[in-house]
Amino acid sequence: MSGRAWKTYQPSTLRDALQACKDYALQKHRLSVERLAERMGLEDHWALYKWIANGRMPLVNVPAYEHACGCNFVTRWLAATSGKLLVDMPKGLAPQPGDLVALNTSCAQALQLLTEFYAANGQADAAPALEALRTHLEQVAFHHRNVAAYRAPELEF
Repeated sequence: MSGRAWKTYQPSTLRDALQACKDYALQKHRLSVERLAERMGLEDHWALYKWIANGRMPLVNVPAYEHACGCNFVTRWLAATSGKLLVDMPKGLAPQPGDLVALNTSCAQALQLLTEFYAANGQADAAPALEALRTHLEQVAFHHRNVAAYRAPELEF
């Protein structure tokens, strides 16, 4: 089994997304379909085989499937087919004083690479611009999550 670039992988069909989740679970976590079905709470692992083979899984089972696999390719596919962009919201880190400077820096870098890309009329490599934009959006999502937490603070145990 060859290694995929899982971080940037974008499935093209629902069947492809279901298969990619299974492949990711096998490659990264050594989980078979039987183990995935067990983790999902399914009594019959053959149902999971059938859903993956025909590309049809009940929507209510998707979160459990993605959680068991440790990836979100089905969610990515659903978002992409609706013309949406998903950005991970980093969590677990307290904001640091330099975070706003880093946010400003990443914005400037993304804008610079974007300007250079458009100036080359699309002839330049898009990968650096896309990576800079993704990094910037993740930083914005981090601050979005932190600011939203002030509206609904979590209880400490």
